[in-house]
Parts: sequence; structure tokens; C-alpha cells
Amino acid sequence: MANIIISLILATLRQAAPILITAIGGMFSEVSGVVNIGLEGMMLMGAFSAAVTSYYTGSWVIGVLGGAAAGGVMALIHAIISIKYKGNQVVSGIAINLFASGFTVFMLRVLFNQSANTPIVPRSPMVLGFSVIIFLIYGLAIWANYFLFKTVTGLRIRAVGEYPLAADTVGIDVYKVRYFGVILSGVLAGIGGSYLSIGALAQFTKEMSAGRGFIALAALVFGKWNPKGVIFASLLFGFADAAQTLIQQYVTFIPPQFIQMIPYILTLLALAGVVGKAVAPSATGKPYDKNTI
Repeated sequence: MANIIISLILATLRQAAPILITAIGGMFSEVSGVVNIGLEGMMLMGAFSAAVTSYYTGSWVIGVLGGAAAGGVMALIHAIISIKYKGNQVVSGIAINLFASGFTVFMLRVLFNQSANTPIVPRSPMVLGFSVIIFLIYGLAIWANYFLFKTVTGLRIRAVGEYPLAADTVGIDVYKVRYFGVILSGVLAGIGGSYLSIGALAQFTKEMSAGRGFIALAALVFGKWNPKGVIFASLLFGFADAAQTLIQQYVTFIPPQFIQMIPYILTLLALAGVVGKAVAPSATGKPYDKNTI
């Protein structure tokens, strides 16, 4: 029994990691005032780019950097549409998700002449049974709490997300702060994707993000846009994912497809419980135009 509990705890930490770092990224975007529905696509592009970069360079470190860069580029596109052109932020995010889904399959064909997965690629080393990327992820989550609440830049991000006009009045560049928040969200989501392809596995597989970007959005709402809350919510969803894997080993009379639904059902229940109670930063989703004020 003790071994099962230990295994479940370790699996929870592993499964929560990509959700956590992606949710932290989404937090920076939304706290600065921009809704980011495109986290799933940014994570998927990060996973693909990390695997491809690792494959061609032979370095998992460069692979992580490649994944982070890919996520950042996708976020930059979202930022330009949302901030400069004041486009619909939800539509932009959905477009990024659709693009990433199709683009990764297309590039698998172009680069490897197959549409399911890449060849085996260099994987990050393991420490105490964990990919070293996990330590980076949890370290970044702790840093995010300090950065957002203990630094001047963090204060500016929160001010822009709550009262952009007031922030602008005291000399804060609302546009630059929002660009920073959105791009950072993509970089962190890309790291989450990198963990999937060169941390948990050693190859990219089609649609391997498997909805984790959307679960990260749920963790963001459930955690009330606060790093500590996001960490708790991500661990909760990671536990559900780890539990369904463990249940499948012992419960064979239920079709595995039903058991695999557990994390997603928990996500829906968690959101149902906080809807109306979790209040996003007041300016989130609202384009800012100083020329119309």
C-alpha cells in the first residue's frame, strides 16, 4: 500500500508539471489583461519544436530553448493581433490552436515522412527519477509568485491588468507590459510542451498535448489567477491524471476510455464549483486604446 501511495505522489508531480508551467504562463498573460485561449497550441508547438531541435542538434538543452522560442513566437502573434490590432482575443487563441494542430502534422510529413511521431530524440537526464526539466518547472512556479508580488515589474503587470488607464497615467507603458505578459505565457507554455516531448518521453507524437493546455486554463481559473492557487489546482489535476493511470492497472472491468475521462471530468467539476466566485482581473480581455480615452 505504501508503495502505491509513493508511486501516486511521484506520478502526480510528473503529470502536474506541464499543466503547472503552462497555467503559470497563462496567468501572466491574463493578469496583464490579455485572454490566452491559445495555450494548447503554444504547448503543442513547444513540444514539436523541442523534439525537432533536440533531434537535429543532439542537445536536449537546445531542445528546451527551441520549444520555449516556438511558444514565444506563437504568443507574439497572439499579442500583435490582440494588442496592436485589438482583435478578438478568444478567436485569435482558437486560431493558434488550430494552426498548431495542423502545422505539426504537416511538418512531421515534411521532415520525417510520417504523420504520427518523430524518431527517438535526445532526452533530458533524470535526477531522482525525475526529468531535470521538472525541477526547472517547479522552480519557475515558485519564482512566479515572488516576481508577481515582490517586484516592481510584477506590480506593473497587475496594475495594467486591473486599471490600465491609471497605470498609463503614471507613466507605465500598457502595451509593452501586455506584450511582455503574453510572450512570457508562450515561452512558459513552450517549456511545458518541451517537457512532454523530451522530458517525459523522447519523441514528439501527434496531438501529444492532449488537452493539457485547456486543463491549464482551468487550473488558472480554479487557482484564481494567483501562483499559489495555480500550483494547488495543477497538482489536483495532476493527481487525477496519475490516478486514472493507476486505476487502469487494477480495474479491468471498466473500459479504459471511461477511466481516461477522469481528469477532464474533474476539470469540469472544478470549474463548475468556482464559476461566479473566481473573478478575473477587471481589464482582462478588454483591448486598451489610449487614443479613444
